[in-house]
Amino acid sequence: MTEPVPALERAPDASLVRLTHVVYALHALSLVIGALGAATVVGSFVFGWPSIIAVIINYVKRGDVRGTYLDSHFGWQIRTFWYALLWAVIVAIVSAVLLIVIVGIATWIVGLFVLGVWAIYRIARGWITLANGRAMPA
Repeated sequence: MTEPVPALERAPDASLVRLTHVVYALHALSLVIGALGAATVVGSFVFGWPSIIAVIINYVKRGDVRGTYLDSHFGWQIRTFWYALLWAVIVAIVSAVLLIVIVGIATWIVGLFVLGVWAIYRIARGWITLANGRAMPA
């Protein structure tokens, strides 16, 4: 028995492709602000206005990209933002608990550094995949 062929995706409008590039650029701007500024990379990514605007755009325009490969990029961007926030909260809680035994400062620094590298990787990988006109893996 043969497997059913998935429905062909519709081609995205060029303006939506540009918008997706803009959203990646906003996330990247937050990462750069965090790397060059006084905040942490993750702190700037999660609480910086560029990323917050980017996620709002993702939610507002998500219906417009349904059925295109851009839908996978919007999901990727949204998950990156919310997972970064979740892991930042977890690192903060674990570090606060470990602060009692003085190790908390090191776990906070290392945890936020690793999380910052992860966020940079996710945005770079997604943007490169978008530039190649491909969908993000599920």
